[in-house]
Amino acid sequence: MDHKPTDVPEGASASAARAARDLRVVFSRLRRRIREVARDEDLTPSQVSALTLVGKHGAATASALASAEGVRPQSMAATLAVLEQRGLIRRSPDPDDGRRQLVTLTDGGHERIEGDRQTRAEWLTRALHERYTEDERQTIIKAFTLLERLSRP
Repeated sequence: MDHKPTDVPEGASASAARAARDLRVVFSRLRRRIREVARDEDLTPSQVSALTLVGKHGAATASALASAEGVRPQSMAATLAVLEQRGLIRRSPDPDDGRRQLVTLTDGGHERIEGDRQTRAEWLTRALHERYTEDERQTIIKAFTLLERLSRP
């Protein structure tokens, strides 16, 4: 009787299952490490996440942001209150519905996000330069060319 590991779907190879598992673990660790690099001691992870979300989506309501983050509207309201107090976001009346407010980044919010993005990019560039040889970096580039197919529909 042939016993396959339980994480190998029917018709898939063991190497595909291992690659999938390893990829998830490495990407998860790398994502966590990249977040740590620009970690703001004065903002919680949920505040950083909300700030980044506002930056990505532009003007949005607090309820839309809560839905996008998968949190309760009350939790998002508390997070946004701190960001507003720190001068990173502003609220203004929604021109389509005066009962709602739209949340946008202030100049300080834009600078904060861009500074974090730049810090992360610089760390990753330095780490790739210092920890890998030129041949290894070329291998990584080739691997990502192959992995890019996973992002396509």
